[in-house]
Amino acid sequence: MSLSTSSEVNGLSSSQSPKYLKLKEEIVSWIAGGRYRPGDKLPSENELSEQFGLSRQTVRQSIGELVQEGWLSREQGKGTFVSRLSGERRTAGGNRTVGMITTYISDYIFPSIVRGVEAGLKEQGYRLLLSSTDNRKDRERESLEMMLSQGVCGLIVEPTRSAEGNPNFDAYMAMQYHGIPLLMINERYPDLDCPVVKQDDEAGGRVATEHLLSLGHRRIAGFFKTDDLQGVNRMKGFVKAHRERGILVDPELVVRYETEQREELPRAALRELLNRTDRPTAIVCYNDQLAVALLDVVREADLRVPEDLSIIGYDDSFLATATEIKLTSVNHPKEELGEKAAQLLISMLENGARQEEPGWEFAPQVVPRQSTASIE
Repeated sequence: MSLSTSSEVNGLSSSQSPKYLKLKEEIVSWIAGGRYRPGDKLPSENELSEQFGLSRQTVRQSIGELVQEGWLSREQGKGTFVSRLSGERRTAGGNRTVGMITTYISDYIFPSIVRGVEAGLKEQGYRLLLSSTDNRKDRERESLEMMLSQGVCGLIVEPTRSAEGNPNFDAYMAMQYHGIPLLMINERYPDLDCPVVKQDDEAGGRVATEHLLSLGHRRIAGFFKTDDLQGVNRMKGFVKAHRERGILVDPELVVRYETEQREELPRAALRELLNRTDRPTAIVCYNDQLAVALLDVVREADLRVPEDLSIIGYDDSFLATATEIKLTSVNHPKEELGEKAAQLLISMLENGARQEEPGWEFAPQVVPRQSTASIE
């Protein structure tokens, strides 16, 4: 983030918000984004005044409030410096607010995970501040900056599109600079050394596929969303289950898609597969949402589940039992995962646990229902 671009100057000058408040927000964003670390010296009032076209009085008011709020500190004759936001600043007022950032909040299994986190925190006297990214990297950054600006004492994050890298690395490092413990759920960015509470998704993909192989199926299609590591690992488990039985995987039976393609691409791919003379006899789905969507495609083809095609979902969500065909699915700990994440983060906060500890991994199991059957 540049200190002196014309867009920023115009933004500060033309906004309806008070100019001093806009400058405060800008400085906080520098700190929250890791541009300025604890101990770094801020530009002088004269420099800020010139760069943003503001009066010295306006700049002084912004700096003064940030000093009072604990973001900055003044040293006589030396200048203004970024303060460390951990320790006394976060606890002096009895702050026991934990931040949580997820890809979604109100959809699918996420309400259950959030309830688990909230229950685990509440039991120990902590509060929850919640934000979602809508599975967008830019919104993840906004959420991280908001959490730091709110002075959370710890942070639980579900990474956004974890298979596509971590462009917000500097913002995560800002958390570390300020001594804010970080824990991830469902997956972890490979470039971050923090504990993660997750399902063993490779094992989940393997047991789902093994369930179908044990029923005699040999032409099994796999549908996996691969812009997150959960889907990548489930796909790896799918391939591993075949390999363990000495069965080659037909690459045309492996359908990979990204978030934006989830509404159309899997459906179109299944229609094409079902029109083949050597069509698959079973399907492993990335999650229950996809499994329910693909049921419609099977009906369109005048095929029956499980007589003509077996389907297995993932997550054992409420959707698994919401249709007339009850879905076989791989379980997901949901609330238990949330509670475990809360417990581990509280341990890090209160016992000084190292962020490098491995976290916790749940072992998956298949929950058999009507949608899978032996091949005749």
